[in-house]
Amino acid sequence: MYRGHRDLRVFQLAYALAVDIFNQTRSFPPEEKYSLTDQVRRASRSVAANIAEGFRKRRYRNLFVLKLADADAEATEVQVWLDFAEAFGYLSADRHRELLEGYEELGKMLGKMLNSPEKFTAP
Repeated sequence: MYRGHRDLRVFQLAYALAVDIFNQTRSFPPEEKYSLTDQVRRASRSVAANIAEGFRKRRYRNLFVLKLADADAEATEVQVWLDFAEAFGYLSADRHRELLEGYEELGKMLGKMLNSPEKFTAP
């Protein structure tokens, strides 16, 4: 039984990835502050926030699914920003791959939840 969103492995992963991205983007150049840096940080945090919001509204199946779908979309957006960061030389290929693998795993977890929301929502 889940007491709250913090008990969900998917939330824990999303939160850890957002913290990792924050720390990684500290080294991005200042000219990227209002474009790439802010965008990837915002999107990564939004993944965790949408999971938390969805879990709080899980008694309403459609709202729960909508928030999980939003989280999945934000996770995909993060991957695009990470691609730009690698292309611009701000992330090494290895670091890029590590972060993408984290988001791929997150996407799989969200996909399972989206395919079986009844495991989390009230009858």
